[in-house]
Amino acid sequence: MNIPGDEFYILILDTLKKRGAETLQRALYLALREAILHGRLQAESRLPGSRVIARQLGLSRNTVNAALEQLTLEGYLLRNRQGTRVAQLAKRNIAHPSPEPVVTLAKRVSLFPAPTPRGTPVPAFTPGTPAINYFPLPLWRRLYDRVLREEGSALLAYGDPAGELSLREAIARHLALSRGITCDASQIVITEGALEGVNLCTLLLSEPGDIAWIEDPGYAGAKSAFAKTGLTMVGMPVDDEGMCWEGQHSDAPSLIFTSPSHQFPYGSVLSARRRLALLELAQAQKAWIVEDDYDSEFRYTGEPVPAMSGMIKHAPVVYLGTFSKTLFPSLRIGFMVLPPALAKAALPAIGALLRGGHRAEQRTLALFIEEGHYARHLAAMRRLYRKRYRQLREALNAELHVEHRVLAGEGGMHLTVAIDGIDDKAIVQQARAFQLAPAALSGYYLDTNQGQTGLVLGYGNTSASQFTSGIRRLQHLITLQQGGTA
Repeated sequence: MNIPGDEFYILILDTLKKRGAETLQRALYLALREAILHGRLQAESRLPGSRVIARQLGLSRNTVNAALEQLTLEGYLLRNRQGTRVAQLAKRNIAHPSPEPVVTLAKRVSLFPAPTPRGTPVPAFTPGTPAINYFPLPLWRRLYDRVLREEGSALLAYGDPAGELSLREAIARHLALSRGITCDASQIVITEGALEGVNLCTLLLSEPGDIAWIEDPGYAGAKSAFAKTGLTMVGMPVDDEGMCWEGQHSDAPSLIFTSPSHQFPYGSVLSARRRLALLELAQAQKAWIVEDDYDSEFRYTGEPVPAMSGMIKHAPVVYLGTFSKTLFPSLRIGFMVLPPALAKAALPAIGALLRGGHRAEQRTLALFIEEGHYARHLAAMRRLYRKRYRQLREALNAELHVEHRVLAGEGGMHLTVAIDGIDDKAIVQQARAFQLAPAALSGYYLDTNQGQTGLVLGYGNTSASQFTSGIRRLQHLITLQQGGTA
């Protein structure tokens, strides 16, 4: 069946005149595709030869042929020695498209915690963000350029799935000095932040339906990872000695997730008594402890608290660390330390799950550690955060008049302020209008409607000059919510 000549060319010419910034080839392609989809060029219709179309439209034959070839490649046209005809497409009414479908996500998505807003610039009181403006960027750039100069295009290929050997060796030496962990590079796997380490633990060490103990309140990323892999989460309360499972009723867990050196968000330290008891329980139940050591480098009184993984021989502990908190978040480099037997058993799976990448960044970080820059940066940040911690405590004492309790210990980059009877989620939402981004304490609980209310105040990337005005603004919002006079 031949197409109507004049109507066809008038339609195409009209479309070409309105092409805007499109090339003639692209405009012709779009016009023909539109005519096919809307049924103006019906299935099995024969098109004139490219020479005829070019003459009628005033185009070059190459332009026409290129458009026809693209439509043929995509299946709209069929071309052979007998000519060009319109392909038979699935019947659908383009003029009356279907209504937008109702999207139903998987049930597990409802278990995910609310996301933390991210953006630039970072608002005041955002938890978990280090003082990125203090990072020695010129030094990092020089080291990065040096790596590229020495290694060149070799770094553009896939690397070892476990990560660059030089970085794993540097981390092993650092952990031996700073965390009392004796390990070698073969036990270390480089991850894209600590969250990927949690994901790997769930894949390697549990099955869907297994029980995972988590701190309640606790790290939202762990909840996402456990929900994603179909684990049954059981929340364990937190007190001044850290995770408190004694007296709780639960079936035996496969995974136990804890942040023993500086619990998030309460800030408590898991006592030696509970550490040893938890290790004993894990051994007896054949469970694995996932130790999240996210900010233990920032301890303001005494020495850093030793890691659980170094407390006993053959401890059933996978140790997680991250450079997102000690250096800068977008680096997205973390690591996990596996016990020797687990590292050997997991090696084939690691090769299947990871590909190895960010090689230049990993080599740069290895140099940063080995040449002493990392230790110096940590010392400088420890001094800065210690000062900010104390200044924030002073601002809270002076400006926060509602009854409250400060729960975080002397360490890390955040303070948690427990305040009974407030709608902390609403306060957090309102605070964003004033470039303040504290987190709602209740949001870190498994049941966000039943937990302690309050505010988690990050001070890592917040200047002390913002503390007084920021706390005063939060007090104002709390007063309004409680029906008082601002």
